[in-house]
Amino acid sequence: MALAETFSGKEQFHQWLLQNGYPELAAFSSAVRGSQEAFDWLMQHSFFHLAALDGAIDNQPQPTQWLQTHGFVVFVHLAAAVNLQPASLLWLENNHLDIFIHLANRIREYRENQTFDYHKKNF
Repeated sequence: MALAETFSGKEQFHQWLLQNGYPELAAFSSAVRGSQEAFDWLMQHSFFHLAALDGAIDNQPQPTQWLQTHGFVVFVHLAAAVNLQPASLLWLENNHLDIFIHLANRIREYRENQTFDYHKKNF
């Protein structure tokens, strides 16, 4: 639940993850929100599955295939659920993985409410 709340703009949940032994989830949240540094941290600390999930959420085929090949079926469906794929939403529901549906909804809501301002682009 704390991970899902990081996508609602509540910084205290991100800090809670960091301070309570879940730096990989804090990094994953930051990576999904666009931090290359967080993505690199996931890779450097061997959290390949979370880095791949970040890519799969962005509809990148290679990370999605990597998750499938390495048995991260729940993550494949989570990424697809973020992108409103009905079969994956149903799969999560049928497998009683409501927390992942909640997480998918939070990530999707976050992404839908983002706007790109080229004036703020980091170079």
